[in-house]
Amino acid sequence: MATMRAAVMHEAGGPEVLKLETLPIPAPKDDQVLIRIKAFGLNRSELFTRQGHSPGVQLPRVLGIEAAGVVDKCPGGQFQIGQKVATAMGGLGRDFDGGYAEYTCVKASNVQALDTELDWTIVGAVPEMLQTAYGYLFKALRLTTKDRLLIRGGTTSVGLAAAAIAKNHGCYVASTSRNSAKSTADLLKKTGVDQVIIDDGKVAEQVRANKFDKILELIGTTTLEDSLQCAAESGIVCMTGIVGNKWSLDHFAPMDAIPNTVYLTIYSGGPEEFKETPLNDLLKQIQDETLPVQVGKVFKLDEIVQAHDTMEKNLARGKIVVPTE
Repeated sequence: MATMRAAVMHEAGGPEVLKLETLPIPAPKDDQVLIRIKAFGLNRSELFTRQGHSPGVQLPRVLGIEAAGVVDKCPGGQFQIGQKVATAMGGLGRDFDGGYAEYTCVKASNVQALDTELDWTIVGAVPEMLQTAYGYLFKALRLTTKDRLLIRGGTTSVGLAAAAIAKNHGCYVASTSRNSAKSTADLLKKTGVDQVIIDDGKVAEQVRANKFDKILELIGTTTLEDSLQCAAESGIVCMTGIVGNKWSLDHFAPMDAIPNTVYLTIYSGGPEEFKETPLNDLLKQIQDETLPVQVGKVFKLDEIVQAHDTMEKNLARGKIVVPTE
């Protein structure tokens, strides 16, 4: 029986619960594709699952909600053998074993064919990041070229990608960071940010005279009420991240917290949103160097514990990527 290496989680806990093991390579059905993974990115939802905050995930499990690679087997003929592809969401790494491995088996309907010559380190970094950023901006926030956009949590991988996409769309982009170092400001400006705001927890006071049409809230409940006060009349606030590691609001009073005529929404992309994301167009922009993508750290598969520790401590300053070869 052919085997593969995979990082397996048997119990919730710290990064050390991810164990490198040898597993059988899965056999695809007619509606599935077996992907030989070339690289995968790390996502904070996987961190939360590892910590035990996803009770619906049955263990043992190979985590990883995204992967990029080449088609190894495709019994139904939906893709050619050797075709470059990417997959994300659709239960990957939650309902069935995901991308922290050398192979993964997914529904053909949740795979995009790729046409790119970019390095696998870049390609592996972007499927979920671009799907999420694109969905935040255009599906939840309904971004237009005239909008002033504020990204709360701008140094996250998704925040950096969203800034680059929004800037390419013609928007004025501001991003927050708790880090006042020049290197942080340089990183944000490199991705298209026009205004860097040091986040002291009271950003609304800093922008009171010039509020924003659209606000992407990536930190979550710990800063949401302040972000709502940053919105201009008829503005939209999309809360979608939980970088602040707090799941719920204490004593939330909507009539007090939400300003008059301001809209509050959320976004959680699924397989349909992944298929709708123009990955090849965005990859071409990356290749043409008109869409900056910040890869923070690169680890090997057998360094998955160190990779998760880096993500948990917010030390990557960009997307964490794991090539499998």
